[in-house]
Amino acid sequence: MYQQIFKHVFSKMDPEKAHHLVHTGITVVGRTPILAGVIEGAFAPYLTRGEGVRVFGRRVPAPFGLAGGFDKDAKAVRGLNMLGFGFVEIGTITAQAQPGNEKPRMWREIEMQALRNRMGFNNEGADVAAAQLHRLRSTPKGRSIFVGVNIGKTKLTPAEEAAEDYAYSARLLAPYADYLVVNVSSPNTPGLRDLQNVDALRPILSAVREAADAATDAVNKARVPLLVKIAPDLADDDVRAVAQLAKELGLAGVGAVNTTINHELGPGGLSGKPELERGLEVVRILRQNLNPEHVIIGSGGISTAQDARRYLDAGANLVQGYTGFIYNGPLWARKINRALLGL
Repeated sequence: MYQQIFKHVFSKMDPEKAHHLVHTGITVVGRTPILAGVIEGAFAPYLTRGEGVRVFGRRVPAPFGLAGGFDKDAKAVRGLNMLGFGFVEIGTITAQAQPGNEKPRMWREIEMQALRNRMGFNNEGADVAAAQLHRLRSTPKGRSIFVGVNIGKTKLTPAEEAAEDYAYSARLLAPYADYLVVNVSSPNTPGLRDLQNVDALRPILSAVREAADAATDAVNKARVPLLVKIAPDLADDDVRAVAQLAKELGLAGVGAVNTTINHELGPGGLSGKPELERGLEVVRILRQNLNPEHVIIGSGGISTAQDARRYLDAGANLVQGYTGFIYNGPLWARKINRALLGL
């Protein structure tokens, strides 16, 4: 049924308008407790039953989650959880609200089962996201959802002030996060990927770590695991250098990978099936160069449970996707997680 809806309705709509329509629907249903509970009970009873998987020393209900980019302002977390995602990563969130790049800025590459975007971190800012997360965490169900928070640099912030920009977001959002991700790998903010250089990255990660620790200490919360998300376009030696920096700074792990600019389709980063093989290779390199306790969240090109399993076999602890959600519909997370959990 979903394939017919996609073919005859969504594929004929502007991709960003279709996204807002679906996001709004998921948000509304997720904020209606009776509906959300019924859907979760039908789609994903495994979220509240069974052992799940152990990551960061805690139970994550299922290993497959939603990647950052779909829910930029933390408004649809409950609704996304009811669809069967084991965890939800929100963002990317910047310190200041920003509209993102001019439109059009999202394109479907249907024959490739891919998306291309140059959104530019459009979001309502860290203060708004913190308020949304406070609302979520004020309920027992909201506290039980495993939520990652992905933070990026405000476009207008000069590179030399990036550390404090990231730290501002971390200070506000860490008390509500089950893990924090520093995003320095989107291709759609000018100069952002230059921050993946270890010399530029070190002060940013140190500032975020200090800000997150101070914020969580203030609310008697355990230290929030901190990860950095990298691009698939890094050279192998640069991937190894990031792994060494993660060990040096005591990071919890690395997210791999973001969208790729290694294509000739037009502006923006490409996500979806074309990323799969490089994403797997980056995860293998990271696992070879990180310690066993370091967590790798693998993403890029996951469409099926078999794709997700390949990431886990390559060394990832958790896996996540976004583009496949667009092409496969509301039962996608349920299907993958049931397979990974052996249900």
